[in-house]
Amino acid sequence: MLDLADDATAVAVHRIGRAAYAVEAELIGFGGIPALGESLAQMRARGLSWVGAVGAGGELAGFLAWEETGGGIGIDRLCVDPAWFRRGIASRLLRHALTELFAGLDVTVSTGAANQPAVALYTRMGFTRGPDFSPAPGLTMASFRFGSASGIPTEP
Repeated sequence: MLDLADDATAVAVHRIGRAAYAVEAELIGFGGIPALGESLAQMRARGLSWVGAVGAGGELAGFLAWEETGGGIGIDRLCVDPAWFRRGIASRLLRHALTELFAGLDVTVSTGAANQPAVALYTRMGFTRGPDFSPAPGLTMASFRFGSASGIPTEP
């Protein structure tokens, strides 16, 4: 678990989140992703739970943040430092969360519909795609649900 009361941890999470969302903004053609404008204090105040993955040198490579919802889990963000893209970090974080942290719970998440790497990840991990929705002009989001009866793939 990550402790965002620790300044160094919070700064690293904030930096990685902004870098990852900048890449997503480019992929989906929408620069208004809320986390891009979120201050460090705002991020810390969100009341989310956080888990991270570290690289070989002990540096934070990525994180997953969530909140409990009525009867399940809502994944708020899954971010990987762009320096660690394509190394299985997001898959490992998500697999750990689904098997160890959220076992038996319904899990929901959304991502930009044009964010093909994220859409492919959630599909590969056994999430079912729900309806797309548009929270802002020019932005289409894809919704996903992972039910307690779903199977979790064992390969990255």
